[in-house]
Amino acid sequence: MNLKNAKVLVTGGSKGIGKATAKMLAEAGAKVVITARHEQPLNEAAKEIGAYPIVMDMAIQEDIDRSFDEAVSHLGGLDILINNAGIGGRANLQELKREDFDRVHTVNVVGAAMMAKRAAILFMEQNYGNIVNIASTAATKGYEGGTIYSSSKWALKGMTECWRAELRKYNVRVFLINPSEVTTAFGSSSGQEREPQPNKLRGEEIASAIRSVLEMDDRGFVPELSVWATNPW
Repeated sequence: MNLKNAKVLVTGGSKGIGKATAKMLAEAGAKVVITARHEQPLNEAAKEIGAYPIVMDMAIQEDIDRSFDEAVSHLGGLDILINNAGIGGRANLQELKREDFDRVHTVNVVGAAMMAKRAAILFMEQNYGNIVNIASTAATKGYEGGTIYSSSKWALKGMTECWRAELRKYNVRVFLINPSEVTTAFGSSSGQEREPQPNKLRGEEIASAIRSVLEMDDRGFVPELSVWATNPW
């Protein structure tokens, strides 16, 4: 697709992968809306990118509906949903708590599905659209302490495959992007971005992957793409 003037909604767009993706798509000529929970960093990112900010929480259905409607109204439609917002959690099996499952899965699974639902309804009506789900290499393999987070990303992977089967006949492309470890604020208790490391992935590498799959001609698409650091050791 041609990204010039494409109408894009990026959830979790104030930092990390979301911010890098929003910036790269805006630089390609797209019109971009970004969402996040915290107003100040969201507004700062929007100003830097040239995007339109909407404060919202993916754990709250009313926020999802309100932000989706506002984004579509501001953009005059929608071509691309980047389902990027997500939270983490780490605990070994004997330490698991139900409330931690609820917190992570409400955002990473239910929130992503409810946002995609709104996009799907619109895309089916216009017979065109793109949904990009940001999962993780944790959606392809488990790891110690990963029960909560990995299970949420396996669920997102499974949902992506279901949506793809449902939406292809409406000319809707559904992508799954699996980043390996990226030096962002994700998983940081302080919420601050971690310092970049020369051998680790940055948000820019994931943004580049997203842009590249979107720019393929609309007659084709890459169902799933994993991005690894070349030599992280």
